[in-house]
Formats: sequence, structure tokens, C-alpha cells
Amino acid sequence: MGDNPPMALPHLDRPICEPVELPPGAPVRAERIRQGREAGATDPFVHFHDVHELVLFGEVAGHFDADGRRYALAPRSLAFIPSMRQHDFFLEAGPRDWMLVQIEAAAGEPLARRPGLERLRQPFCALPNRGLHRRLMLLAEWLAGLDATDPLALPIARLLLRAAALAPAVEGVPLATDAHGLQRLRPAIDRLRRSPADAPGAEQAAALCALSPAYFSRRFKQQVGMNWSDYVRAHRLHLASRRLLETDRSIAAIAGELGFSTASHFGELFLQRFGMTPGAYRRAGRAQRRPPREA
Repeated sequence: MGDNPPMALPHLDRPICEPVELPPGAPVRAERIRQGREAGATDPFVHFHDVHELVLFGEVAGHFDADGRRYALAPRSLAFIPSMRQHDFFLEAGPRDWMLVQIEAAAGEPLARRPGLERLRQPFCALPNRGLHRRLMLLAEWLAGLDATDPLALPIARLLLRAAALAPAVEGVPLATDAHGLQRLRPAIDRLRRSPADAPGAEQAAALCALSPAYFSRRFKQQVGMNWSDYVRAHRLHLASRRLLETDRSIAAIAGELGFSTASHFGELFLQRFGMTPGAYRRAGRAQRRPPREA
């Protein structure tokens, strides 16, 4: 009898919106995500992070929001978001697949300053023709197959951005929401990102943003779709999910460095969010990454 197939990891339901920690010495991450007909619609989670992000879709339906505009997503769409720009994705239920490429901010910014590549300074959505889409996917697949520290990784990622900037634009429609609404909340979110173990409470977060606690709470819920304490918890848990997969640090050490009171409390919260314990999650991740055995 053959081996049981590896367990699917629930973090792949929303990898686009996870807080980003590139491995040390790795300026690029590339990952393929495939979801079947059982995949549900995604929930809103407005966010930003300090990498440039390119998403190359295969099959998809939904929309992409960035800087106060909404873009319809269709098969072969691509979305680009420069570092630290507010954005979100809503993907409709059903089968979908995409390549996610994340590039360290300092490594990608020189490209946007070159003549002819000014487009990379702003978020955009595009719909490449079949030939360009095929070439983009080949580059992304090549990148995903490399070790993140491979000297070829960054040149290929930059070539991907150059090619993406050539694709015909998809026109976005203005959103009724405040395009700069999240900027007022950035001091609190930046503090959380710099030091997740010492995240400010709601009152301190409000003070960092020079807002009253009540107004901060209302504005944060309106802009992000969840309250501050839930956002802090989600941020820490997604960071933990990455560290479980990408490091060999103990579960207790990960819990402590991300500010959870005890390893058991961390385990309970992780189980609630991901449907499995941290240990099971790590084992499933290792099984998924293990190369198949020869017949």
C-alpha cells in the first residue's frame, strides 16, 4: 500500500495576507498555491507589509483592492503591490491557483526608479496575454524551485517584475472608503510589526496614533475588519505558523518570542485558528515539503 497523502496546511487558505518574514539572507520568496473546488470564499483582511508582492493567478474569480481602488480578477490576472501599500484580496469560492512572489523592499526598489518602470511605484492589476502569462509563470516556477539564497533568485525576481510591468492594465474603480484611512493607524501597526511580543494594548495603540481610545477602536474596526486585540492575535499566530515551518526553534520558544503567555495557551489559540496543534502543523508542513520517494 502507498503512503497516505500529506495533510493540507490550513495556512494556505490565506497565504497572501500572512505577515511576511523572509528567511535570513533570502531577498525573495516564491510559492505556488493550488486550491480545489471545496475552497470557500476568503474573508477581508486589509493589510500591508514591507515586501514587494507579485501575485500571478491561473484560475481565479474575485477582486483585488489597493489604495482606494477595486480591480476585478479573472483567469491569468496579475496583481502587484509595492512595499507598505494598503491592499486586500477577495477570492470567490471554488478552484483557484496562483504564484506568490515576495521581494525584499530594499532589493526591489531600485528597479522602480529606472526609466520605463515607474509603474512599479504604485499598486496595479493587469491581464497579460497568454504568451506573456506563460513566460511569467515559467519564470515564477523557476524561482520557486530555487533555494531562496541562490544568487539567481533575485535577478529572476527582478526580471519577473520587469515583465509584469509590460502587461495591459486592468482599470480599477474607486472605492467609497477612505483610501488613506489605514495610514492614520500605521504607528500602532508598525509597533506591532517591529516587536510582536511587546504589542501595545488598545489604549497605548490609540496614543501612538494620537487618537482617543474610542475613536481608534471604531476606526480600526472600520478599516481592518476586526478589533485591535484580534488583529494582534491573528498577526502573532500567522507569524508563528511561518516559524513552525521555516525554523527548528521549539514550540515553547516560538510562543515566548511572539508574546504568548504560555506554550499551552499558544497551543490552544493555534488550534482554534488553524484546526491543528502547532506540533501537528509542523509535522504536516515537513511531510508536504518532503520529496516524493522513487517507485
